[in-house]
Amino acid sequence: MRYSQLLAPTLREAPAEAQVASHVYLIRAGFIRKLAAGVYSLLPLGMRVVQKIERIVREELSRAGAQEVLLPMVHPAELWQESGRWQAYGPELLRIKDRKGAEFAMSPTAEEAIVDLVRRDVKSFRQLPLCLYQIQDKFRDEMRPRAGLMRGREFIMKDAYSFHTDDQDAAREYQNMFDAYSRIFSRCGLEFRAVEADTGAIGGNQSHEFQVLAASGEDAIVACDQCQYAANVEKAELRRPKVTTAAPVRALEEVHTPGVGSIEAVAGFLGEPLDKFVKTLLFVADGECVVALVRGDRDVNEVKLKAALGVTMLELATDRMVTDVTHAPVGFAGAQGLSIPVYADPEVAALAEGITGANKGDHHVRGFNLGRDVPHAKVVDLRTAAEGDPCARCEDGHYRAFRGIEVGHVFFLGTKYSAPMKCTFLDAQGKETVMPMGCYGIGITRIAAAAIEQNHDGDGIVWPMPIAPFQVEIVAAGKEPDVAETSGALYRELTAAGVDVLLDDRDERPGVKFKDADLIGIPVRVTVGKKGMAEGIVEVKRRRGGDMEKVKIADAAARVRALVAEGMSVGGGARA
Repeated sequence: MRYSQLLAPTLREAPAEAQVASHVYLIRAGFIRKLAAGVYSLLPLGMRVVQKIERIVREELSRAGAQEVLLPMVHPAELWQESGRWQAYGPELLRIKDRKGAEFAMSPTAEEAIVDLVRRDVKSFRQLPLCLYQIQDKFRDEMRPRAGLMRGREFIMKDAYSFHTDDQDAAREYQNMFDAYSRIFSRCGLEFRAVEADTGAIGGNQSHEFQVLAASGEDAIVACDQCQYAANVEKAELRRPKVTTAAPVRALEEVHTPGVGSIEAVAGFLGEPLDKFVKTLLFVADGECVVALVRGDRDVNEVKLKAALGVTMLELATDRMVTDVTHAPVGFAGAQGLSIPVYADPEVAALAEGITGANKGDHHVRGFNLGRDVPHAKVVDLRTAAEGDPCARCEDGHYRAFRGIEVGHVFFLGTKYSAPMKCTFLDAQGKETVMPMGCYGIGITRIAAAAIEQNHDGDGIVWPMPIAPFQVEIVAAGKEPDVAETSGALYRELTAAGVDVLLDDRDERPGVKFKDADLIGIPVRVTVGKKGMAEGIVEVKRRRGGDMEKVKIADAAARVRALVAEGMSVGGGARA
């Protein structure tokens, strides 16, 4: 491709709303342009990156035995009502009506549509297992779209769905897809971790997120420094204290704490460390009020609490509800004496004499003991994992904290969708049986953004070779005829050899071309200039690290091909 024919409008500055690196550089380098909030057009450079990601995905899914289909983006409401998600999904589901008043949804995900497709034509165990996938636009009406392609409303997604005769075969396919995903993200040149995760709105009973490690990531994850266990902090298991149920030491003692309602304020007032306090929080779970207790230096993990309760809706109680239940202002609640369900973290059960609210304004109590004072409490893991916590899966490990960008998610769905939608088959004995399912998603456009978050510097993007818009850029740094002739000849030779080359033949100063080259982030740059021509060499520079070498013109094509091959290899070489 000749730069003079390429639509790549680079900018010196990005819009003020662009805060993260990927958003800034995708706009400045001419990869995307905003059409509406959370909705972006892909320009030619952006399309080239997306197409390369899609090619890797298609190759690995084909290798894994999946077949590609294309489902409609607009789904009839009846399918979502059948699965029970029409109302449960929430306001992120964009609901529309056609001219006849029939209701539809703009697809954020396609479980219902794929189940409807399979249940119509797959009737026998002989047709299973079956794994189908598509690469398609999706739409989720995010309340606050942000960070460009990282959290947009419209995005390109690969979603795959598998159908099986039994759970054992579904588990096999889950591992098959897990392995395929590992190959995909490795081939994209990304540093990532697969972590155990909550199933969220998709549902099911097992899932793993594939997280690209980046300081700007929205997701907090922890990974053991001794074993392979890693999880989203919402899901991460925590080791129980050695003392599981502490014996009481002293009777409850009421303490006057005038005007200090927060844990931190009370700790300062009493001169006690936060880990001696019991934090009491009231929640409304499917319309019923419950109490959650964690140590004063911890936070309640609402995902874990929701799972422990087995509810679909969970939210903090209002100040008025807290007062009605505890008969005290917010900040002075304690679990003792309350008749509603109480759930306590194991660390609370291990406190022999804690400090908590007295259910009385301007008062707390010392000597709180869960086993004695709240004997009906259920002890469950309720807190969020943090850096340094002991690993729950091994004896010696401790958690390290990371930030991650979710780019893929695999789910074991079981019969969550196939049962209500009557997706069944006849087994070998002629018995009608519900098909267990798996679900596997990859954010195609999010991979592009995540790659930039992990691979950039102060000058622009540093693309991994496998997904770069071009592998090599030739900069004709001069207007002399021999510069143009040598640049063109090298361009033709590399292109004929299958190398993806951009020739910057614009009538611009060399400095402008070099700035744009660094901004766009093509992995290898070849500079053909007047001075080099006099010496019989060209300059070959890697975008990552900035290493530059002088190469004889006759050897340039071979050297460049070697660098491209190195960059395309799986593993460390993929970060050329």
